[in-house]
Amino acid sequence: MSAPKLQQVTLVVGSSEASAAFYRELGLAVPDDAGDMHVEIPQPAGPVSLELDTADSAGLWNASWRAGQGTNVILGMGLESREAVDELYGRLTEKGHPGVQPPFDAFWGGRYAIVADPDGNQVGLMSPIDEARRSWPPEASPDP
Repeated sequence: MSAPKLQQVTLVVGSSEASAAFYRELGLAVPDDAGDMHVEIPQPAGPVSLELDTADSAGLWNASWRAGQGTNVILGMGLESREAVDELYGRLTEKGHPGVQPPFDAFWGGRYAIVADPDGNQVGLMSPIDEARRSWPPEASPDP
């Protein structure tokens, strides 16, 4: 299995519109058609993106937000396959790291899970997106 790659930093924000305006003023290339629940801001220097999600949006893909225990920053790690998400989640939780969101097939087409590091920081594990697995409207992720 190849090493995970940092691919996104997600900030859970009070208002994605206000935060998008801030980051636009900061000089980032925020898309003009930024959504009201989720905004993806690609970074020109590499494959990492900054993503802004409201608490309502985060609650769809992160059960800890529905339980009132979510963190405002989630590091997103890209893995090579859907199976790699399940494998790494299992290995980390077996070693005692808290499983925040068990693996599930997310509405955007990726396999996704979240674990916590020793300080409680949340780390998302995501497979490549499979367009054939996208679904709408989104269903909430399973509870742990």
